[in-house]
Amino acid sequence: AGFYTVQVWPGLRLVSLNMNFCSQANFWLLINSTDPAGQLQWLVGVLAAAEQAGEKVHIIGHIPPAHCLRSWSWNYYHIVNRFEGTIAAQFFGHTHVDEFEMFYDEETLTRPVSVAFVAPSVTTYINLNPGYRVYEVDGAYPGSSHAVLDHETFILNLTEANVPGAEPRWQRLYRAREAYGLPSAFPADWDQLLRRFQDDERLFQRFWFLFHKGHPPREPCLAACKAALLCALRTGRSADPSLCQPLRPALPFPRIQALWQQRRLC
Repeated sequence: AGFYTVQVWPGLRLVSLNMNFCSQANFWLLINSTDPAGQLQWLVGVLAAAEQAGEKVHIIGHIPPAHCLRSWSWNYYHIVNRFEGTIAAQFFGHTHVDEFEMFYDEETLTRPVSVAFVAPSVTTYINLNPGYRVYEVDGAYPGSSHAVLDHETFILNLTEANVPGAEPRWQRLYRAREAYGLPSAFPADWDQLLRRFQDDERLFQRFWFLFHKGHPPREPCLAACKAALLCALRTGRSADPSLCQPLRPALPFPRIQALWQQRRLC
């Protein structure tokens, strides 16, 4: 599989990345994990040309950047920082759950510059309802930001669908801005949501429910689980404990990484 770019319409360009070139499960990357096939160098060229042409860019891929090998992930983080004014949105999957990853300026790690949306899976793996997401994006008009304005997640409730005589029915689980009380869906809003999660336990548990597409595990997400999940949401690059230092509750980073490995489905 390769990687490519295409102009969706004037002012908006799509870039599709081959995330096999960053996968922690790809042993061929032992040969070159920095920039296999020169994909990141190619990405820089595409973004530079888009910047020069006044285009906005949507990036799509399978594996979220924080789940990639460290060298690739950190280089990608550099690129997002450099082209924060050109990259209008990032879309990934892979984890099967409903989440996001934050990107911050590299100087202070406090100013949100981008968010990678991680959509839930249609597959049930593991012990989940099927789900999919629909994004609302700023439209095609001169000067459009092409940014994500909101998104909706739909699920097929398997418990209801398996009742004798029932018909499978897709239903809207939630709309992001409505569910979380977001004034908009820009990176600063998702950063503020993370801050609210720390003190608003009811809001966090709502996220935990939606994170699992309406079918959370029986074991509740308490202090250690919460610390690990908030850290994951704030981490757009792999193996960086500094991104999680501002968060409460505090937890040693090795312990957080161990909890991440327990919950990862892929």
